[in-house]
Amino acid sequence: MTVDHQTSALLLFSAFVAVTLGITTWVSRHRHGSAEEFYAGGRLFSPMENGFAIAGDYMSAASFLGISGLIALVGYDGMLYSVGFLVAWLLVLFLVAELVRNCGRFTLADVVAARMRERPVRIAAGTSSVTVSVLYLVAQMVGAGSLVALLLGGTGEAARAWTVIGVGVLMVIYVSLGGMRATTWIQIVKTVLLLGGTIALTVLVLLRFHGDINRLLHTAAERSGHGEAFLAPGLAYGGDWAARFDFISLGLALVLGTAGLPHILSRFYTVPTARAARRSVVWAIGIIGGFYLMTIVLGFGAAALIGPDAVRASDASGNTAVPLLALDLGGGAGSTGGTILFAIVAAVAFATILAVVAGITLASSASVAHDLYASLRRRSGEPRSEVAVARVAAVGIGLLAIALGLLARDLNVAFLVGLAFAVAASANLPVLLYSLFWRGFTTRGAVWAVYGGLVPAVVLVLLSPVVSGSPSSLFPGVDVQLFPLQNPGLVSIPLGFLAGWLGTVTSTEVPDEARHAEAEVRSLTGAGAV
Repeated sequence: MTVDHQTSALLLFSAFVAVTLGITTWVSRHRHGSAEEFYAGGRLFSPMENGFAIAGDYMSAASFLGISGLIALVGYDGMLYSVGFLVAWLLVLFLVAELVRNCGRFTLADVVAARMRERPVRIAAGTSSVTVSVLYLVAQMVGAGSLVALLLGGTGEAARAWTVIGVGVLMVIYVSLGGMRATTWIQIVKTVLLLGGTIALTVLVLLRFHGDINRLLHTAAERSGHGEAFLAPGLAYGGDWAARFDFISLGLALVLGTAGLPHILSRFYTVPTARAARRSVVWAIGIIGGFYLMTIVLGFGAAALIGPDAVRASDASGNTAVPLLALDLGGGAGSTGGTILFAIVAAVAFATILAVVAGITLASSASVAHDLYASLRRRSGEPRSEVAVARVAAVGIGLLAIALGLLARDLNVAFLVGLAFAVAASANLPVLLYSLFWRGFTTRGAVWAVYGGLVPAVVLVLLSPVVSGSPSSLFPGVDVQLFPLQNPGLVSIPLGFLAGWLGTVTSTEVPDEARHAEAEVRSLTGAGAV
């Protein structure tokens, strides 16, 4: 990258950071210090505002950088992420959003604990939520490191490491000072910027091919070196039986995982009613759907105009395909248009990362304070003490995410998010659905459902090619690979549901019919909801 690229992008980075820190400072002066204010922003956001914020939480570095990069490298198979991420919202809309808003208060554990013994359920759900959040945070850290490494011309690992540390520090500041209100407004600003940048790039790609989608696709296929196979299923997941099962596993994780993501579930508590929560999801689906359609154009555009080899040479995982595409669309390296467009896209991507890490950190710190801390203290905790613990937890989670982000710096960010979705679908979704819809569900079933999905998912990842046994692993010099699939969802998701059922049918606890009836009426009507 030229000095002009670096200067322009860094100026835009600095402008966004200044604006978001300004929002955080302003909110910190007007907050009341209550748990409801810190965790849920006072429940004062409109459906449209919350819909934009949900979209901001969801359209992460994996979406903007990772998916487009995968499509540029493997063509049709990379589109699975776009389709899976979008289809998942139908499950959220019809089964989760309104019921969760009516039943809970701040976290996933609130929904389950409404009819179970609180302490074991909160500890299990809190542990799972923190695990999912940290995995998701690692993906954002890797995206930030790749972006700045490209910006600075790939100059060593030091720049990437300092970027990861810088993002971690900023996310702790956002969460500890501003809470949900500041995080929400940062998400809204980021969504507007991301949509604007994505629309501009999509229009420029289509103009380059005179609006001819066929020509775009065939040029991408020719440039890929794979010919028509680039436009057909099987390039990434069509090899041996393990690759085919990996395809199914990833699809299950993406479609089922969204409904179990802690930072998405927590957004439903920021609106005043269940109807507002449902309308928020409708807004989010419209925004997210349009965005994912555009990522497909950008991915094939990068393959056609940049070429997979050039993308891979810049970043082996494809995370820099979109910034390289922006540079080419603006006129190439050294051109004024290329400099400006590259700087805008890099700044938007960086804004995306900062906004998403703030939302995830807030959700995970809420789980630590509201679920783990309150349970281990054997009391609910006063709101002010809970908020103080949440701020401390944000620091600890930030440090852990920084360490893991440095370790996983060479993996594709969309792939990393796929792992987070697999853990969410395995541990959080079974207990959530059973709690909402199974009259006979018990405390033992709830705890077994969480750990029965969480432990296998994490263990299978540790024993998979992701960690060891191949040149692209986290530890390529080690080989403890016993599980052949890269995504554990195909095995761990059914195990989570099975463990919840088994724990319930073997439990001697008599289900509390009165509490179930109360929770059912509340979930369906909103009567008594906070």
